[in-house]
Amino acid sequence: MGIWHCLVASGFLSFFISGCGDSATSSTETTKQVVQETNVAQLLTEAQSSQKAEDLFAQGNNSLDAQRYQEAIASYDKAIAIKQENPEAWINRGNALTALQRYQEAIASYDKAIAIQPDKDEAWYNRGNSLTSLQRYPEAIAAFDKAIAIKPQKYEAWTNRGIALTKLQRYKEALASYNEAIGIKPDLHAAYYNKACSYALQSDVESTIENLEKAIQLIPNKYQKLAKTDSDFDKVRDDKRFQELIQ
Repeated sequence: MGIWHCLVASGFLSFFISGCGDSATSSTETTKQVVQETNVAQLLTEAQSSQKAEDLFAQGNNSLDAQRYQEAIASYDKAIAIKQENPEAWINRGNALTALQRYQEAIASYDKAIAIQPDKDEAWYNRGNSLTSLQRYPEAIAAFDKAIAIKPQKYEAWTNRGIALTKLQRYKEALASYNEAIGIKPDLHAAYYNKACSYALQSDVESTIENLEKAIQLIPNKYQKLAKTDSDFDKVRDDKRFQELIQ
């Protein structure tokens, strides 16, 4: 019985082959068309979503530039909800949080950026700044070191690394860090000022005057005003040369 049925099936094969063949081809073509239409629709949707995320990111940047930090965060959150793998959005969100002194949240935002792109020097650098604001200086130095390892010419990271080292009273290392910054950017007034602070904390009047004078030459009013009230200069404040310099 089994053989008979098989032979019958074979006998009818030539009769049905064209019909089945036509049907199969038609079905395949229809499937291809549906798949193609679905792919086009999907690509269009993805493109629209991507553009919306970019628009929201740009909106956040505009708010950040205008110091409307809450609005900036809201825009970045919407952009990230659409496109989570955007390290720049996470970084700028962190910058807005930092501006609001919400440092712990800012660090979490920078960490998201780093998880997406570990070699993002801006994320490590800004993470270091937030950690410095929280007085977590060893962690801040580690973050600056990461930023510098990625981008050795990042003089801002060298300068702020020096500040964290100064806070830990590691003056020799701090001065070396400031010198690295100055080697990259010789007119870096902030580095000269912070060098002066480090020397003043060590009661080195000569070196304090030398570096503070350079900072004042580069930006006169700013550093004269700062030095008048900066407690880092308390050990040298009564020196006549210091007093003459800040007048």
